[in-house]
Amino acid sequence: MKFSEDIRPVSYLKSRTADILAQVNETRRAIIITQNGEPRGVLQDTQSYERMKTAIDLMKLLAQGEEDIRHGRSSDQDKVFSRLNKRLESKKRHTVNEP
Repeated sequence: MKFSEDIRPVSYLKSRTADILAQVNETRRAIIITQNGEPRGVLQDTQSYERMKTAIDLMKLLAQGEEDIRHGRSSDQDKVFSRLNKRLESKKRHTVNEP
């Protein structure tokens, strides 16, 4: 990571927005925007943001699953598939008997 290229003051963002957007889309590296020498925001290309968001969402699902397992909120795979098959068969019978 080239920090000198990846940190810009807000005044640079205001005057060179198109250049910064071109840089983040070309390099796929986020740019830290500073104000009064302090980091205040991050500018990131859309594709990288979407990948990061997807990864975070998957990690949340994994954490929820682990929490469920710790609290005994889980079912045996065979039982789950058995229940699903029974529901499907019931729906098939119900659909076939409808006029």
